[in-house]
Amino acid sequence: MNNLEFKRQSFHFLFGIFIVILLMYGLIDKWILLYSAIIGIIISFLSTRIKIPVISWFLQNFERSEDMEKFPGKGAISYLIGAFLAALFFPMDIAMPSILILAFGDSVSRLFGIHYGKRKHLLNGDKFIEGSVAGFIAAFIGALIFLPWHEALFASLVAMVVESIELKLGRTQIDDNVVIPLVAGIAIWVVRLF
Repeated sequence: MNNLEFKRQSFHFLFGIFIVILLMYGLIDKWILLYSAIIGIIISFLSTRIKIPVISWFLQNFERSEDMEKFPGKGAISYLIGAFLAALFFPMDIAMPSILILAFGDSVSRLFGIHYGKRKHLLNGDKFIEGSVAGFIAAFIGALIFLPWHEALFASLVAMVVESIELKLGRTQIDDNVVIPLVAGIAIWVVRLF
């Protein structure tokens, strides 16, 4: 297993839990998430031109090489944007489990798929069915912290199906860190309508 990818996905998992804990205890709100994303974009831009001591260390240890030149910190910034949008559009009892679905499901699906994947996914040839199944189970467990089982099940299933699809806006791929919390939130909201 790629050591960089293990570190990235571990950070991905812990970052989501950290955001949810801060939201749960009222230590941050949706606007702090937005401001953090904006500051991240500025730091990303600066990082392509100058070496910022602590930021450089994080980028060297956690960033994929293809993102280092174009958009350093892309994953963390898109994560903050996804968490912000979930908190903007949904009440916290929907936003927080949506963020956990991202934290648990996306990280586990990637790691499990890389390590144990044998069957290519029908919706995306770059991903594995085994990873999607493991991600669904992990997302379901994460969502159960806040949701009844039927909401957790439906939201996790829908989110992990969408995670496996490569979504594009024109020629630009939409980062799943932005999409997953929104899709999970919509799924929870839909279940609550019935």
